[in-house]
Amino acid sequence: MSEPVADALAQHGWQHVYSGKVRDLYAHGDAPAVMLVVASDRVSAFDHVLEPGIPGKGALLTQLTRWWFAQLGAGENPVPNHLATGPGLPAVPAEVAERAMLVKRLDMHPIECVVRGYLTGSGWAEYRASGTVCGIPLPEGLRDGDRLPEPLYTPAFKAPLGEHDENISFERSVELVGLETATALRDASLAIFRRASDIALERGVILADTKFEFGTDPATGELILADEVLTSDSSRYWDATLYAASGPSRMDSFDKQIVRDWLAANWDKKGTPPALPAEIVERTAARYRELIARLCA
Repeated sequence: MSEPVADALAQHGWQHVYSGKVRDLYAHGDAPAVMLVVASDRVSAFDHVLEPGIPGKGALLTQLTRWWFAQLGAGENPVPNHLATGPGLPAVPAEVAERAMLVKRLDMHPIECVVRGYLTGSGWAEYRASGTVCGIPLPEGLRDGDRLPEPLYTPAFKAPLGEHDENISFERSVELVGLETATALRDASLAIFRRASDIALERGVILADTKFEFGTDPATGELILADEVLTSDSSRYWDATLYAASGPSRMDSFDKQIVRDWLAANWDKKGTPPALPAEIVERTAARYRELIARLCA
């Protein structure tokens, strides 16, 4: 959290209540049913917040989340989201307007709803070792980056800040939130992933995997899509043309994979991570901007 930002928001009645790796939450005494979510320029990898941040990142993530909310909220089966609208709500201060969302206060579920459409990342590492992804058996002979026969729902338990999220089975998610809610989370995640994949592919981009977060509206009991959605931080996106051409660049990501790769090559995961070089920061920011140009054009 930036102290100058917090001080400026306090002048508008917003008080800081929580900071995550990237986002800061604010509450307003005159509007207990809503919160202000402010996306910072902080960047995280391997459960650490890194220095420096990515200039403009918070605004880009917010722009993309809003765009996806609009896409998913349209059509025959609109997906409800946590954006708060209507009369009598406090205004979003101009100081954070480009990177903030006014949202409904929800009862958030402690599960990250991960959906994988392609085999890569930690899933690829597990598959090489055991032929499974999060304990789910897969066919033999798959390669890094291959499309999976069907998208996989592989939930994770949300760990406290600074700790690593824990991959869990669907059965474990039932123990955490109950069968009805666990089933609703799974079914909604898979449906949204399939819909978003089609939208992205129409624009020449592959959605390889992503994670969703949901909450329940305490007033209505409705399951609500919340937090960031289908951003460069929460998803892997690939260029569909490069992917079809194969070769070593087929999985170049429109996300912070540049940061992950540099950090993996230059840090032993002990102690404080090194500062990111300016070239890594600039390349990452360019990939974030390029994805938005591709999707939102």
